[in-house]
Amino acid sequence: MTVTLRLDPWTLRPKAAAGNGLRQMVIGSLPPRMVEPGQPEQRASRRTRIWELSSHLHCSIVGTCLSTIELRQVLSKAKMVHGSTEHDLHSQGVLLASLRDGRAKLLHKALDHRHRTVIGRFERASTVDEVRALWQEARQQGEIPGAYWAALTHPATDDGLIREIFGEVHMLSHLVGAANRADIRRLSELEAENVRLREKLVRQQDHLRDAIISRDGKLRALSELLACRISEQPQDAPSDDDTGTTELVANLEQRLRAETNRRAAVEERLARATRALERERRQREALERSERTLSDELQAIEAGFTSNADASDAPTTAVAGLSLLYVGGRTDRIGHLREASKRLGAQFMHHDGGVDDRSGLLGGLVSRADLVMFPVDCVSHEAVTLVKRLCRQMEKPFVPLRSNGMASFAAALNRTTLPSP
Repeated sequence: MTVTLRLDPWTLRPKAAAGNGLRQMVIGSLPPRMVEPGQPEQRASRRTRIWELSSHLHCSIVGTCLSTIELRQVLSKAKMVHGSTEHDLHSQGVLLASLRDGRAKLLHKALDHRHRTVIGRFERASTVDEVRALWQEARQQGEIPGAYWAALTHPATDDGLIREIFGEVHMLSHLVGAANRADIRRLSELEAENVRLREKLVRQQDHLRDAIISRDGKLRALSELLACRISEQPQDAPSDDDTGTTELVANLEQRLRAETNRRAAVEERLARATRALERERRQREALERSERTLSDELQAIEAGFTSNADASDAPTTAVAGLSLLYVGGRTDRIGHLREASKRLGAQFMHHDGGVDDRSGLLGGLVSRADLVMFPVDCVSHEAVTLVKRLCRQMEKPFVPLRSNGMASFAAALNRTTLPSP
């Protein structure tokens, strides 16, 4: 099968080279028109097909709105699976989106099926401003994939709104990529530091073992020399020989004391090295725990952009249908936490820990809650002590959060598993 790539005249634009009068064809960041021109009555009555969108949008649509498994299934139906890497599948998916022989309909149908819930919500919009408002609401809630596809193909969407939405999705990909690179770099540094510490420990142990072996050898040699000299002395040796033997014994005893002192110094060095190694081990474990915590929070943030975008209206998370009590925190972030809980199907309750709200209200809120959370960096000690005592009395689980940010809150919800009633 031969595939012919057709470059539309609105995809490429000429640009004059400076100084020599020559002209070269370069691809602009975005073409002048984002949707192919068509009959006005058709554009106003139906959603845009994927092959009618600019080829500059196909890469972001395939990469954002479909998983690798779903893309492979579509390519298998179109008989276009060539290569095994994810990049090969992505390239073939982008090529499939621009084909006009009927195979692009398979890709369009798969996208509509995956994001049918979000598409239904966008169908209520009839103007560009209403589509923009729905897109901004979905972006704040982390429902990027479905909202991106529904907004690009909506009949009321114009070129200006398409450019705006494309730019926001493009910058979100940069932010997520930068966060991943920072975590990977930090993990690599920790692994390299771990290797250096292990090599240092091995070198110190080898050095101490060699020093002890050398000391023991010298002691044995001195003992054997002393025994040999004593055995060689006759019983009726003259007094001057007795004097020489006494001097030899005194010399050997002095050398023995020196070796004993050296052994004590070596053992002291070994003890110091062991203590330093233990401190470094504790520091490494603390860094690894911090790394795991940051990784969990990053995954929770990314999950808000990439997963559950096409889920049904009824949440299926572990905290769906539960009541969450959040004690403390910053006032300007409570609204975001409330919206996140609502998306997960949980009822959100808040108490500021006694700043404006009376502390006497905590008992009633804890009794109504299924799970209690509080950020350790933005709550009073008195409130924490009271919350822990109330939770133990009422047998309610509580979760201390590392910080008052959205990342710690999302990570805690992701790993929360409540016992069956």
